[in-house]
Amino acid sequence: MAEPAAPGHPLPSHMPIGAVRVAALTLSDAVAMIWDRIIGLESRGFSIHFCNAYTVALAERDADYASCLNDADLVCADGTPVVWAQRWLHRQTPQHSSRVYGPDVMEAILARSEETRSPGARHYLLGATPDVLEALRVRIQRTWPHAHVVGWESPAFRTPTHAELLARDERISSSGANVVWVGLGTPKQDFEVARIAARLPVVALGVGAAFDFLAGTTPQAPQWMQRSGTEWLYRLATEPRRLAPRYFWGNPLFISVILRQRVRSPRA
Repeated sequence: MAEPAAPGHPLPSHMPIGAVRVAALTLSDAVAMIWDRIIGLESRGFSIHFCNAYTVALAERDADYASCLNDADLVCADGTPVVWAQRWLHRQTPQHSSRVYGPDVMEAILARSEETRSPGARHYLLGATPDVLEALRVRIQRTWPHAHVVGWESPAFRTPTHAELLARDERISSSGANVVWVGLGTPKQDFEVARIAARLPVVALGVGAAFDFLAGTTPQAPQWMQRSGTEWLYRLATEPRRLAPRYFWGNPLFISVILRQRVRSPRA
């Protein structure tokens, strides 16, 4: 059970999209809420996840993954189709709610760190390859030089041992970080966000491809494709071998889940 949110930015209600409960809010509200949590953390961690069509499809087939997301403090609508589905399925969805995209949130929080020049936000970067991570660090240093990055690591591409996880926790803790950006890919990053938030008093966020996008190592889709829900086509064209199984399996299952939910509970 999440503790009460900071005054002025209460936690939003979450509504089911398939097996996942997703919050309906705007990007600016999400950023303000997350920033309050980063600055106001005391004794417990805070877990934040970003839900797209693939996330919904995976949760439909994996009860443990669905539980991981539904036990979180905040699950944001990362994909435009998820925002559309939420409005179609739930009357109480605010019409001004919008996509809360992981890369946009990361960029906005780094920008706020720069604007405030406050050491209150201390960032830790966990994920990506060493080359991407180094490019991301250079980008942050150049664009947001007053954003306080206190640690970073690129984990080996395998399941870590218990001892390695304990050592990771110690590195994060000793760095003084209070916000941990996790870019390990879905669903691995979501389980790691939940684990870190359960063990450490930090805000942990699973931001997917944000490391690659902000580092400039992977191009982002044009804004019109992001707004129209066709971003997946752009990403498929740029990384067909890696993403084809994800989209050709996940997208049809996502549509099926939404249609079945609408038939069972029309406009709940």
